[in-house]
Amino acid sequence: MFTKTKKLIAALSLAVMGAISFTGCGNERAVQDEDTKSDTIVLRYSEIQVQDYPTTIAAKKFAELVNDGTQGRVVIDIYDNAKIATEDQVAKDVKFGRVDLTRVSLSALSEVTKELEVLQLPYLYRDSEHMWKVLDGDIGKEFLTKMDKDGIIGLAWNDGGSRNFYNSKHEIKSLEDMKGLKIRVQESLLMEDLVKALGADPIPMPYGEIPEALKAGKLDGAENSWPSYESQNHYKYAKYYTLDEHSRIPEIMIISKRTLDRLSPTDQQVIRMCAIEAAKYERQLWAERETASKKKVVDAGTVVTELSEAEKAKFVEAVQPIYQKYAAGQMELVKRIRDVK
Repeated sequence: MFTKTKKLIAALSLAVMGAISFTGCGNERAVQDEDTKSDTIVLRYSEIQVQDYPTTIAAKKFAELVNDGTQGRVVIDIYDNAKIATEDQVAKDVKFGRVDLTRVSLSALSEVTKELEVLQLPYLYRDSEHMWKVLDGDIGKEFLTKMDKDGIIGLAWNDGGSRNFYNSKHEIKSLEDMKGLKIRVQESLLMEDLVKALGADPIPMPYGEIPEALKAGKLDGAENSWPSYESQNHYKYAKYYTLDEHSRIPEIMIISKRTLDRLSPTDQQVIRMCAIEAAKYERQLWAERETASKKKVVDAGTVVTELSEAEKAKFVEAVQPIYQKYAAGQMELVKRIRDVK
């Protein structure tokens, strides 16, 4: 896979040689332009997940590709497991250059750039294939530039899977089963409103605090993907997992504009191209990890519940006020997204 990735990057780079003197993110013979700096620049990449998580593995691959492509001029150190920043803080740290790069959920990033909220509206996408057609097309390209004014540069879309509810109390088979459950959410007003609309009580809380809160009974449950549910051992304290797929919240690899501006045009192009290739790799890893995570938790006793079409329709209906609040003036964009085939 890695050799193939290098070849792909080298091939891609040939297409941009007319615009910039550059021959590839993974090509050891990358050409330096006149203003390329010889001093090594060390960048810090913050990742909240553990070492063997798809996003962390892809971040490390990204660092390797950048090191190759810049001939060692740019070195990226990966800090996993939220060693230097929590998810709710990291986007602001990137904005002000305290952290150079990260991979972050749109839920957290939209607290900095509000325009991103529309992409995480509940039940917006038909399925995973639909979401990727949107993000890999013109709409996705437009949204990667939305953060520029906030000092953040969007590099590539990563997969974060679909988010589902899980809890320690009972199966969720109907909307009524959501009532009164204390559900952890990311520190995002949209996510709080989503949980309220479904009848549960949202509890904003940093990701790393969830296991202890579940164990102590401060939470009844949370909502997240299969890999997140498994990797942080949430399944040990909340065994009821409901496949409602209320959110497909894509994630973005981002870089501080202050950081990018420090690099030569050549190395900026290396960063951008390697991010795209690392994101493709992450999507592959994500699909593999989803399958493995689901098997692990089911084997450990997780009870998986699928909503009937009639019940899911009730969930969809319950969240319509969120569209009125968060997509006011953007319903044409919502229609564009839904019309993507």
